[in-house]
Amino acid sequence: MSEHSAHPALDAARLHCRSLEEALGRFRSHSLEQIADWGGRLADVLTGGGRLLAAGNGGSAAQAQHLTAELVGRYRQERRAYSALALHAETSSVTAIGNDYGFDHVYARQVTAHGRPGDVLMLLSTSGRSPNLIAAAVTARQAGLRVWALTGRGPNPLAEAAHEALCVDAGSTANVQETHLVAVHLLCECFDTAVSTPLARRTVLTHGSTS
Repeated sequence: MSEHSAHPALDAARLHCRSLEEALGRFRSHSLEQIADWGGRLADVLTGGGRLLAAGNGGSAAQAQHLTAELVGRYRQERRAYSALALHAETSSVTAIGNDYGFDHVYARQVTAHGRPGDVLMLLSTSGRSPNLIAAAVTARQAGLRVWALTGRGPNPLAEAAHEALCVDAGSTANVQETHLVAVHLLCECFDTAVSTPLARRTVLTHGSTS
């Protein structure tokens, strides 16, 4: 009996890890500048009194809540708390809106309630095709929020509805979610670095010297 057929579970685990390594390699090559840019701009918004709204469905909801928890709490170093809300965690609002208006509106209506011009809406989706997230993106843009999408492979409708999107090229939903977690942590890393960097220097690093 071959080694492959004798250890199917081990073979599956190795294949999963290899696929994840490949997805992370592509993410590292193509997405780090965008994450760093988002971290710096998010720092500008939140230190200026703005707010981050975040949402997702299923596993992506957990990722969105992970992000807001790191901002309201802390990522690594001690710092002040910043305003960040995970819209799916508002369970009474979600169930009331879903019951009265339909599930496609559970995030859009909350964006109308909580979002202000200049705030950031972060939407996470492995497929990029969730109607409730697309509706939230459209509503947010109309309300003057900046919409960022973290999705699986593009192109997809959510990426097109957002102002900016980071589309993860991975072979499975699990690998997309795992890469999204890395993206969330790196966004927090870049945010904290930007917050601790004097504003004048941060502006030069983000936008380049005007001289």
